[in-house]
Amino acid sequence: MSKAGGDEGGGGSSSEAAQQPEDKTPAEKVLSKLSATTIGPGWTRVSCPCCISERVEPLVLVKLGEKVRPETKRWLIRVIGASQKDGGAALLAHPGEDASGNIIVVSAPRCTLLKATEELGLCKTYRTEEMEAFSYIDRDNFKYSDNMEVFLTLAERQYIVKYELDGLRAQRDLRIPGLSDSHTLQQRDNIWQKLGSAGVIVDTFPLHNPNKLKDLSEAWYSGNQLIQPLDSVNGYFGSPVAFYFSFLDFYTWSLVPPAILGLSITYFSAEVRHEMDESVSDPSVEADSGPVVGGHMIQAVFSMLWSTVVMELWKRRSSSLSYRWGTMHLADRFAEPRPGFHGYLGVNPVTGRMEPLFPEWQRDLRIALVSVPVVGLFLGLVVLGMLCFYWAEAQVQQLHTDWDSLLSQTFLYMPSVLHIVYTNVLSTVYKIVAKSLTEYENHREESAFENHLTAKVLVFTFFNYFAVLFHIAFFKQDVPLLRKRLASLLVMSQLVNQVTEVVIPFLVDRFISAPHRTESEDDPEEDKFRNQSTLPAFPGLFAEYIELLVQFGYLSLFSCVYPLTAVLLLINNLTEIRSDAYKICKLFRKPFSPPVANMGVWRIAFEVLSFVSVVTNCWLLLLSPWLQQLFKEGGLTGTNILLLAVLVEHVLILVKVVMAILIPDEPDWIRKKREHIEFTSMQALREQKLHSEES
Repeated sequence: MSKAGGDEGGGGSSSEAAQQPEDKTPAEKVLSKLSATTIGPGWTRVSCPCCISERVEPLVLVKLGEKVRPETKRWLIRVIGASQKDGGAALLAHPGEDASGNIIVVSAPRCTLLKATEELGLCKTYRTEEMEAFSYIDRDNFKYSDNMEVFLTLAERQYIVKYELDGLRAQRDLRIPGLSDSHTLQQRDNIWQKLGSAGVIVDTFPLHNPNKLKDLSEAWYSGNQLIQPLDSVNGYFGSPVAFYFSFLDFYTWSLVPPAILGLSITYFSAEVRHEMDESVSDPSVEADSGPVVGGHMIQAVFSMLWSTVVMELWKRRSSSLSYRWGTMHLADRFAEPRPGFHGYLGVNPVTGRMEPLFPEWQRDLRIALVSVPVVGLFLGLVVLGMLCFYWAEAQVQQLHTDWDSLLSQTFLYMPSVLHIVYTNVLSTVYKIVAKSLTEYENHREESAFENHLTAKVLVFTFFNYFAVLFHIAFFKQDVPLLRKRLASLLVMSQLVNQVTEVVIPFLVDRFISAPHRTESEDDPEEDKFRNQSTLPAFPGLFAEYIELLVQFGYLSLFSCVYPLTAVLLLINNLTEIRSDAYKICKLFRKPFSPPVANMGVWRIAFEVLSFVSVVTNCWLLLLSPWLQQLFKEGGLTGTNILLLAVLVEHVLILVKVVMAILIPDEPDWIRKKREHIEFTSMQALREQKLHSEES
């Protein structure tokens, strides 16, 4: 877009587009086409001189309902483009083809982007080449602050647009043109949420940049490279996605030492090799085939220490990445209520703002009387599935005893397969229910909403995936059955996950969705934007993190009974990295990604499993016939054995704590830079306060 008269993008007329030079970038050609097909004013105008730019970058698409009237669309465009002091979002809006179309393309001027950068607490490169918390007053001293496409990543620019749209609130009672009085906005109503419930806004999503996506795909999963382009992933998809893939990469390569150890133990230990053969061939294992002290004890101790070292080293890597990506000093502030929050209008006693209020006791009551019982119901369904698994296991064992054929031996694995499918289906249903329950609890802050949702999912996930294994290990004390069950889970769950997460979405996209998205270079850009809306929404990273958490649990909790666990996980994850990258690039819409400083509560979940591993491994070693014979010869009673196990357990926990202390959570240079950022931020805040008092 040409710049004109202090307007970003000018009026968007075709005559202005015709004055563009011929040597345009692909993105500029997109904008010229969008401008040339526009009837009306084009991009909304801004009056700020510093926001004049050569072109406007389409960032976000707002899809409207089919029955939305032109006057409603024009009103919405005015609200998006109005200044923040007038109750608008201070963004740039383009109507697409005309006022009657069902899309609005949204971008952002420089000032809005810079102010939001400070509000979010992002760090950027200062003129001294050091990372500093961005200050709008001091914006000219930050490198590239005059070029938004370099200063902010694409993911950051797109999230800022969503951040401003979600923050739109009515400053007074207002009737929306083209809608009935039942949809009248009350003072402090969230405009975006109200328009969504009224059917005006159907969807809001960030737009793909085809050229950048193609370059990222080639550098990420299309070639033979082993190193992931994490900085490019962060720039295009945002820090939550980048942190996930960074952890997946780090965790995958961390599997190499336990995989080598597992192969060595299996190769050099005849007893372990015999057990591996029995776990995949003949389940009728003799009673004395439990763990032996040699290989299994080495594997158990190594797994307990390995899990601690991995998580401590990951925390160091995570802190380095958060510094590099500018998310180390994210603002800890009293933010606007999340869009889904509702209540009666009043004055917030903390912030002093007029906003919806909801009593804390009502939320606690909803959690106690609704959420907890429903979560308990699903945990009961897990127990029911486990009981059905045991019943089916006994039936097929009896069938194999009677028939003793290849077919009956195949049936031996059917209960495990069916139980895995059952747990996966139950997990999928539970995620939907958990989100509905968390919405019903009506949390004010987005962080509180995410924490409660994640907590619900983690409790169920741990129970769903590990209940059977814990029951076999602690109550049935049947190590051969535990080994066979773990082997079935490792093989079958990976196959099921690959089919459900990759194969099915690929087939749906290839044969159902893709034919509706056929396009050519000559198609209008607004049609290409619409085609992106036919892709399914990205489901988030819950399923991916849960899969890694379950893997981590299998390895740290039970690998001493199946040393090849790490080998199977390593093979799976080498393909998982590419399949996950393919999915997010090709099979789903581009997600909005708020800046984050780390993995959040997921890191805590991994650390909890690391400490639980001490209990499980010590107990499994107690079941070793070799140790039991040794205790018997030593004349130890059951109470003495239990006390000895508790002592060993506490010693190992102490060792893990000492290791966690000896390995700092962040490198020394990162700690110094973080403290420097905090100091300069305090200085800037003090100077800003003094300046405001003087004025």
